[in-house]
Amino acid sequence: MPVLSGTARAAVQMPETGPTREYGLDILRVVSICGVVGIHVFGYMLGRAPRESRPWWIAAVLDVSWIWVVPVFVMISGALILGSRMVAEQPGLFYRRRAVRLIPALIAWNLVYLIGVRVWMRGEDLTPHRSLQLLVDGSVFTQLYFLWLIAGLYAVAPVLAGFLRAGNETRAAKMAAAFVAVSLLFYMLPGVLGLFGVASPIRLNFLTHWMPYVGYFLAGYALRNVRLTGLKLTVTALATAAIIAGTVWHYGNKGEIRLLDAVVSVSYLGIGVALAALGVFVVTLSLASNLRLKRTAKPLTDLSNATFGVFLVHLVIFEAIRLQFPAVAAGTSIKAMVLAYAATLVGSFAVSTVARRVPVLRSIF
Repeated sequence: MPVLSGTARAAVQMPETGPTREYGLDILRVVSICGVVGIHVFGYMLGRAPRESRPWWIAAVLDVSWIWVVPVFVMISGALILGSRMVAEQPGLFYRRRAVRLIPALIAWNLVYLIGVRVWMRGEDLTPHRSLQLLVDGSVFTQLYFLWLIAGLYAVAPVLAGFLRAGNETRAAKMAAAFVAVSLLFYMLPGVLGLFGVASPIRLNFLTHWMPYVGYFLAGYALRNVRLTGLKLTVTALATAAIIAGTVWHYGNKGEIRLLDAVVSVSYLGIGVALAALGVFVVTLSLASNLRLKRTAKPLTDLSNATFGVFLVHLVIFEAIRLQFPAVAAGTSIKAMVLAYAATLVGSFAVSTVARRVPVLRSIF
């Protein structure tokens, strides 16, 4: 979504290099941020191409196939944050370090998107009432809710870490399963009630965005050392691919099977997406477990460390492209949108990489 380090940099902070570095997590971060950009670029096209036309279906595949990326980013955060001794043993130091990294980003990027994108680039006439509503909802712009989400998970991380350290791997797995199950049921309830004509929408704000994702946060920690091989790995990979394909099909055929729509929502907290995210996480770490990187280690870590900035800046770049190119603004040309995606992704990585080397800018990248 977070980027993401969908994703905040501090949420998925890792050692720069060394024998203990988990390159599978780096790969997940880079692949996931490519997915975040894809969701936003091709999702824009989904809202404009004629429904069920060839361009619409292509956009649906290129968008919905990535729907697992936000849960995976949260899982990466859980694997690293909850596995850190500092979180449980020195919570005060943990809070201070995370605040130094996260608070400047929260302030700066909310201002960038509120004033820079909405007012200057789009020409929106934002009233104080509307501005306050956007801030309270954590919805100043598409992806910025993730900063509030990760801030909430930081807040409860020492409590969770302390509880997990007092148990074993089984405790972590049971706790993760319980929280994921509760969140899935909670987000399933409005759809089920809708079958009976009862409206029960879920509304989150900047103080509550984190709550439904505690299960994913715990799952990242619980699954961080799981490595599959042989038949188990093959079956899990195929099952994950089938679930993702089924999610794309479901999205394209929503409304045909009401019970399926109610029980299996196509959202970050739908059961199919949860299974896909868990599968992608375990399969990727398993495949990468024997990697011995030499020349490619530094480029990979550089890309991985730049993902937080990519998550935050990419919609500024896409907005600039959209405003300059009518074919992109129209959102009906596959060629134009693929080119816009490539330009947005490359441009975002370039900006983030450079900004991380500038003393003032690095605090928000």
